[in-house]
Amino acid sequence: MRLIGPEGEQIGVVSISEAQSRAESANLDLVEVAPNAEPPVCRVMDFGKYKYEQAKKEKTSRKKQTVIHVKEIRFRPKIDEHDFDFKSKHARKFIEEGDKVKATVSFRGREMVHKEFGMEVIKRLEELLSDIAKLERSPQQEGRNLVVYFVKK
Repeated sequence: MRLIGPEGEQIGVVSISEAQSRAESANLDLVEVAPNAEPPVCRVMDFGKYKYEQAKKEKTSRKKQTVIHVKEIRFRPKIDEHDFDFKSKHARKFIEEGDKVKATVSFRGREMVHKEFGMEVIKRLEELLSDIAKLERSPQQEGRNLVVYFVKK
């Protein structure tokens, strides 16, 4: 087997018994690093310390991940101007924070006949957010709701 020393230096090809005796004399462990290589590669190291460092690296990489949340903002087809402005400001804030925004236009009763009013609301919202967001996909009808997703550009 090919042996690598505790400092990372190449020792060379040695027998298994010699590699084990070197690891014991250094008061460290003999760890098989590449079992599929020809000949197999082993390393003399402190295995407990190695596992601890790996866990630490994994933990820091998980900390650096960002989770994208989906924030929903609900509109009505005949929404008032002030209400629309208020809700669109919230949508802008959510997108700037890195979240995905689900804009839903809910229809009641006979409002379903005039879906174009809902499309107008979505078009207005799309124009307002066009500088920081884009549509993830075109507006889709889900039952009595018209749904569209906005994501950061």
